[in-house]
Amino acid sequence: MKTNVFRHVSICLMLMSGMQQVNGQTATTAKTLYVQVNGDKIAYRSFGKGSPMVLATRMRGTIDTWDPLFLDKLAEVHNVITFDYPGIGYSTGSLPPDIGQVAKFVNDFATEIKLKKFALAGWSWGGLVAQAVLLEYPERLTHAILIGTNPPGKVENPTQQFWIDRALKPVNDLADEEILFFEPKSEASVKAAKLSHDRIYKRPGVESKIPSTIDVFQLYFKGAQGFKEDKANLKERLTKTTLSILIICGDNDPSVPVENWYPLIGEIPAGQLIVLPGTGHGPQHQYPELSAKYMIEFIKYTAK
Repeated sequence: MKTNVFRHVSICLMLMSGMQQVNGQTATTAKTLYVQVNGDKIAYRSFGKGSPMVLATRMRGTIDTWDPLFLDKLAEVHNVITFDYPGIGYSTGSLPPDIGQVAKFVNDFATEIKLKKFALAGWSWGGLVAQAVLLEYPERLTHAILIGTNPPGKVENPTQQFWIDRALKPVNDLADEEILFFEPKSEASVKAAKLSHDRIYKRPGVESKIPSTIDVFQLYFKGAQGFKEDKANLKERLTKTTLSILIICGDNDPSVPVENWYPLIGEIPAGQLIVLPGTGHGPQHQYPELSAKYMIEFIKYTAK
């Protein structure tokens, strides 16, 4: 009898140990890992369980600046992988001034961390990168998710100047974030901004890794300008890809208005568009659980 009890307790402890190894890390506690990619030391974090989902972040974003609640909800179903571009955040090197070069970096990064196929989500500037990846390396992706971003080529609705002025401040505070990523005219959105800000800054030292100099900003601008010029003909190629693509936008985004997608979305064979109300440039931060749910269900029920 004692032996059976001992074996039962031992098995339970082993199962609990295994669960801790799988679920022990969250977005806030996940350790920063490093891998060599093309001679640069690239920082990334990997946590959660399930099929891999790689997230490409916005201009000035780092692995610290994703909303932890959003990531943790994704991590309930997926192995979530965030990373810093070369020369950004915790990574060494220099940010390539061309979106195509950044897409190549993402492909090389995925290879170095032993990913064969994965879902790719990109937010804002990272959404430009995700579009280049899905068109240049379609064999690597199961799905693509574009959050608060523009399609390739010229668009009818440009970024508003007041948003640019806030975005280029060396340091952004909560008041800036309400304008940059939320809808300041909405009481609910402003409340969500505070909650998201507090979740993000729970990890120490977030501010210290955010790019803040004009020379780095210029690298982002050059990449975005090249994407707008679209010499690689990405816009036309986007209408021919059969990859399942989900686009999530806010209904009042002064940076990349959702209206820029309206002429194109019907031409993308497997494209879907979700517009969240009363929301700005960061819909997944205002609605972290809902956005994660949309993404999870999209991957679950669409073709791979």
